[in-house]
Amino acid sequence: MSDVARAAGVSLGTVSNALNKPEIVSDRTRERVQAAIEKLGFVRNDAARSLAAGSSRTIGLVLTDVGNSLFVDIARGAEQAATEAGHALLLANSDVDFKKQESYLDIFDEARVAGILLAPLDASLEGVDRVRSHGRRIVLVNYAGDRADCCSVLVDEEHGGYLAAKHLIDLGRRRLVFAGGPENLRAVNDRRRGARRAVAEEAGRVSLEIVIGRSLNSPEGRRIAGDLASRGRSHLPDGIIAPSDQLAAGMIHELTAVYGLRVPQDVAVIGYDNNQFATEGAIPLSTIGQPGHEMGRVATKLLLEEAAESTGHEHRVLMLEPNLIARQSTVGR
Repeated sequence: MSDVARAAGVSLGTVSNALNKPEIVSDRTRERVQAAIEKLGFVRNDAARSLAAGSSRTIGLVLTDVGNSLFVDIARGAEQAATEAGHALLLANSDVDFKKQESYLDIFDEARVAGILLAPLDASLEGVDRVRSHGRRIVLVNYAGDRADCCSVLVDEEHGGYLAAKHLIDLGRRRLVFAGGPENLRAVNDRRRGARRAVAEEAGRVSLEIVIGRSLNSPEGRRIAGDLASRGRSHLPDGIIAPSDQLAAGMIHELTAVYGLRVPQDVAVIGYDNNQFATEGAIPLSTIGQPGHEMGRVATKLLLEEAAESTGHEHRVLMLEPNLIARQSTVGR
């Protein structure tokens, strides 16, 4: 800034005003400062500016997996809300790696961002405690950890599982399988619980078998579908609830391409997430959609609200609702 001031023939304070309060600087002076900035290639040091001001106009977002379109939607919603409020959004992908997640939290902490949006893994949140102790504000997204020291934005996963099972039951399916997903994932457990609730309402008219899986990807879906199909048609379920679209896509591929079964005539399949796997296959996939864009938008507003309230902010949990999207894999053409 001193170099810019010398080149423009103005004081250091005038350069500062031209950058931060241009409305109080004359047009002629502002143009001289801008010409000097362009000639010298000056770029303001935002980190130093944040240190001096004690705050930043940047928000950090740490996502679990940008390969999952739910998290892409969350990022888009957060970006929209941040932009509307005059903030920039920095995006980091932990790539389902706890060490990466912790590292990005520290990076954003060191950058003194205005706050951090975190869609965490189902693991220890020591990093949250660490950066909060430094005065960093955090809002948790897509995580129900019963924390009272920060706001959270969730989707009612149990209701989503209920909607999936109820959809198959309403279509006349009576032998259901909830197939796949590790036992230790909260979201999968909640979806499984919702499916059980829908079946319990049928008072014995509908059965539900639980098949535990190792992951939520397409190869695991093919493996589970192969195990189910190898039982023979007489023991085959007539409805499958998969806790992810990737799983469901793999199941449909195995059932149709390898075992020659018809979806949905022989077996109806519904997934979860409404990501790219739901529409890119030969058989469009019925699924439970999550309001990712709204999650990101609401979480950012909560974060900025906390930043604006230096005292007296009340942390709260906002629960959003999933929705059923019926396509060919359950209702046919």
